[in-house]
Amino acid sequence: MGEARATCVEGMHEGHDQEKLKEIKVIVRKEDEGKILMRLVKEAMEAQGIPQSWNQARELCRSGRVFVDGEEMLDAFFAPTPGSHLQIRLNAPKRRHGILHPSEIVYVDDDVLVVNKRAGILTLPFDEGDRDTLLDQIRAYFLAKLRAQKPQKRHLDVQIGVVHRLDKETSGLLVFARNHRAKLSLDEQIRSHSVERRYLAIAHGVVHDAVHQSHILADVGDGFRGSWGSRPWHKGPPPPDAKWSHTEVRWLERFGQKATLVECRLRTGRQHQIRIHLSEAGHPLIGEKVYVRGHLGPLIEAPRVMLHARLLGFEHPRTGRWMEFELEAPGDFRRTIESLRAEAGSFLREKPKNKLKANDESARPC
Repeated sequence: MGEARATCVEGMHEGHDQEKLKEIKVIVRKEDEGKILMRLVKEAMEAQGIPQSWNQARELCRSGRVFVDGEEMLDAFFAPTPGSHLQIRLNAPKRRHGILHPSEIVYVDDDVLVVNKRAGILTLPFDEGDRDTLLDQIRAYFLAKLRAQKPQKRHLDVQIGVVHRLDKETSGLLVFARNHRAKLSLDEQIRSHSVERRYLAIAHGVVHDAVHQSHILADVGDGFRGSWGSRPWHKGPPPPDAKWSHTEVRWLERFGQKATLVECRLRTGRQHQIRIHLSEAGHPLIGEKVYVRGHLGPLIEAPRVMLHARLLGFEHPRTGRWMEFELEAPGDFRRTIESLRAEAGSFLREKPKNKLKANDESARPC
C-alpha cells in the first residue's frame, strides 16, 4: 500500500515545519482502504517532512484537529472509506479531554440536558475502571461552570441523573436529569413507555415493515443476549428475569438485495434491543460483530454498528410541555448510505410509496 496522498494547503515551500503549516488535506485512496485514521495522519504529516510518532498522530486525532468530510473525528482507530476527505487542522483549538464539548449540547435548562452522544464513547461505566464516559464528561462540564461561578467554594458537586443509555457504538440523542424531581418524572415516563424514541439503522438484506415483540434475556444459554425462544433448547414460558421488549420497524430505503435503511421506534428500551430483534429476524445491522450468528450471506463492513438515535421526545418534568428533538445522522452513517446507494445504482434502489402522510417528516433521515 502506498502512502496517502497529501496536499499542503498553506506553507507549500520545502522545509516548512509544523509551526508554519496550518492545514493538510488528504484524499483517502482505494489502496488506503482499511487504514486507520492514526496511520493516515502519520503518513500525511511525514509526507510534508514532519516526523510523527504514533503517539503524536493519535494525539492529533484525540485533540480535535482531524476532520473527515468536514466533521471532527476523535477516534484514532476509525477507518475512513476511500474517497473520504481528510483534513488535519494544526491550528484548530485543542479539545479538552474528559469534559463535554459545548457543541454536543442540544438543549439544556435547570431540569434537563439533551446531548448528542458521539459513537465510540460509553454512556456510563460498564466495567470497573471505565473512565471518560459521557456521564463523566457531563459532570466535568457542569463542575467547571460551577467553579467559575463560585471560585471560593472548595467542595462542589453536581447532580446528574441517568435516564436511559446508548450502546458505545451508537450515536445520537440522550436526555439526562439535572435534579431529583426531573429524574423521577423522566423515569416514570420511561416506565410508562411515553418517551418517544426513534432510531435510524442500516440492516443487511431486504427488510419489511414489522413489529418485533419478545422477552429478552441477558444470557439465552450460550453467553449472548437474545430473545426467549430464539434457541432450540428454549421450552415453555420465559423465565422470570426475561424482559418484555417491543420494537416497531419500517423500511425507508432499500439498496438492492444487500441492505435496507430502516427506522426503529422503541416502545421499550432493553439493552441491544434493536440489534437483537433485527438480527433474529435475519437482518443483522451493518457493522455488527456480536449478533451475526446464523447469518448466511456476506457481511458488509462498516466502521461501527450503523445505529443512530435520531429522535427523542418527552414531557418536560417541570412545565409539562412536550419537547421533541431531532438529530441528523453523523458523517460515518451518511457515508455508508452513500456508498450503498452508489453500489446499488438508481435502478436497484427502492423507496416506499404512499407510506407517509403529507406532514410526516420522520422518514427523511439525511
